[in-house]
Amino acid sequence: MTRRERQVAELVAEGLTNKQIADRLVIAQRTAEGHVERILAKLGFTNRVQIVAWMTEQRGTRGT
Repeated sequence: MTRRERQVAELVAEGLTNKQIADRLVIAQRTAEGHVERILAKLGFTNRVQIVAWMTEQRGTRGT
C-alpha cells in the first residue's frame, strides 16, 4: 500500500467520508474515492468497515 493509501485508510478509520478526506488532503473527491477503491481491492475487502477493522488491528500490532 502506498503512503497516500495508508493516509486515506487512516482517515477512513477516523470515520471521514470521501468528501471529507478530499478536503483534508486537498485532493479531488474522485481521487479520494479512487484511493478507497484501490485500498479495498488491495486488501480484498468489500466495504469501509473492513478498512476500519484492519486499521484498528494495524494500530494494535504496531506497539508489539
